Amino acid sequence: MSRKINPRAEDRDAGAVDHHGMTTSEYLINGLFVLLVARQARARELDLRSLVLPLVLVAFVAHTYLHSIPTSGSDLALIGMLAAVGLGLGVASGLATHVRVDEAGVATARVGWLAAALLVVGISSRMVFAFALTHGFEPTVRSFSVAHDIGPAAWPAALVLMAVLEVTTRVVLVHARGLLTPAPAIA
Repeated sequence: MSRKINPRAEDRDAGAVDHHGMTTSEYLINGLFVLLVARQARARELDLRSLVLPLVLVAFVAHTYLHSIPTSGSDLALIGMLAAVGLGLGVASGLATHVRVDEAGVATARVGWLAAALLVVGISSRMVFAFALTHGFEPTVRSFSVAHDIGPAAWPAALVLMAVLEVTTRVVLVHARGLLTPAPAIA
């Protein structure tokens, strides 16, 4: 394995794309996502609105925060790994969500403890990373990035894709389960 020379390794601004941490509104948005998870503890009907609304919100987030996918160095490896984590969390929380169909054929879903915990882990991990980055962890991330040839634009792209895949996978999986679950037989 040959090591690449990084001429910017000693550059103090090499990893600084965004000099600002998460804004108060971004913390509040993430907090609202956690509250939305808690709200889903009650059974809700799996209708077109419950499918389209989260997907529209995810598309808005992707459009707002994801402008390009960096491909230099090991950027795609980081993006792929965090995307896989998001996909895994989405599948696990989608499978852990309670789905049932009543006698009338109406599918409902309810987030149980495991599904809620997985969703909160995904949301919280991104918030903790952003908080830590702006409170002393940035030099460690920069050193790791330089050592592994990861550009500064890869981190936000990877974290946004992680969130997008987590939510999209869960929503689609839960709705698919609702469509495939047979109604109970009437005795």
